[in-house]
Amino acid sequence: MTVDKSLRTRKGIVRARNVLTRAERIEKLQQQDRWNEEDGPCGLPKVRVYRVVVKKKKKKKGEEEGAAAAATPAAKTAAKPSPKKK
Repeated sequence: MTVDKSLRTRKGIVRARNVLTRAERIEKLQQQDRWNEEDGPCGLPKVRVYRVVVKKKKKKKGEEEGAAAAATPAAKTAAKPSPKKK
């Protein structure tokens, strides 16, 4: 049987998956101390999959003005150190 396109991993998966493999579910259950070696791999309890959402920080007005001032040519030349004489 062939593998579905959505399950192939070339560069690794980019989006969050909502279904875990049996081995991944057992790992999660072991981390949560909900699974023992005596338990069988069939009939595992459900495991919640958390999705990580990263929000972008908004720039404040003071930071925008400071960034614009640093971009001026006078600020760039003042920031460069002078060459050392030997």
